[in-house]
Amino acid sequence: MRHRDRLFGIAYWMTGSVADAEDLVQETWLRWNAVTVPVARPGAYLARTVTNLALDRLGSAAARRERYVGPWLPEPLVTAPDASDEVERAEAVSLALLVVLESLSPLERAAFVLREVFGYSHREIAEALDRSEASVRQLARRARSHVEARRPRYDTSAARQRRLTEQFLAAAVGGDVGELMRLLAPDVTVWADGGGKRRAALRPLHGADRTARWALGVLSQAPELEVAFATVNGQPGILATSGGEPDTVAVLDIDGQGRIAAIRLLRNPDKLSHLRVPGTGSGRPPAAGQEPD
Repeated sequence: MRHRDRLFGIAYWMTGSVADAEDLVQETWLRWNAVTVPVARPGAYLARTVTNLALDRLGSAAARRERYVGPWLPEPLVTAPDASDEVERAEAVSLALLVVLESLSPLERAAFVLREVFGYSHREIAEALDRSEASVRQLARRARSHVEARRPRYDTSAARQRRLTEQFLAAAVGGDVGELMRLLAPDVTVWADGGGKRRAALRPLHGADRTARWALGVLSQAPELEVAFATVNGQPGILATSGGEPDTVAVLDIDGQGRIAAIRLLRNPDKLSHLRVPGTGSGRPPAAGQEPD
């Protein structure tokens, strides 16, 4: 239990899935309970176990992605008020960065997560992955270069992002096309993940005009939605509910000019089932052995 939040963080960064991360932590706990000999470094043993379980899970996830309907986005994390440092570190990975990590090989992703996020030494990572230290250094260097070349470079304060999110929502609800066009970057892109289970665009939308018309159309067709602001993966975001159940999670990326450069929406109910509406408790499932609130 002392290492649980760190194990969850590693698993989430590795898989981009809350459900998978919880499963992997549970499996790690089961394997730990089966150990009958003394372990000199429990934390390292547990990190190695969850990392290798995540590597196995990534193989089956890749096969599922090939059959996925529409754009794929990672499962969102909503920050709990009492989140530990390790959980906050997991939540600080933006949805955009998680998408970038998807383009790494499984071993590159493991090397990046363990080295760049959780600060393990190359020697510790080599032991975890059963690779030579030299090969791990190469993996970590290649992964870091790949991520730096592709990760979003916008540096927007949380307050500014929250303000623009509020302005976007107000304009969309109010049907103010002019204001929407002012807020959107000309080359804005929208990714909507419905997983074939809820209505969502099957391809990314590009351009301010299409995005503005899409935003107005979505809200006009869903008048029953209740919308609240939330912190999603460390960013100000939107949580829309219907009948007390999560319906949509949205996060906006802001460019250096203070305009909305990207919108990511999650509507696949499988990816929102772990969320709770504000006021009902934590944004994560209970730990192994815990009862829900």
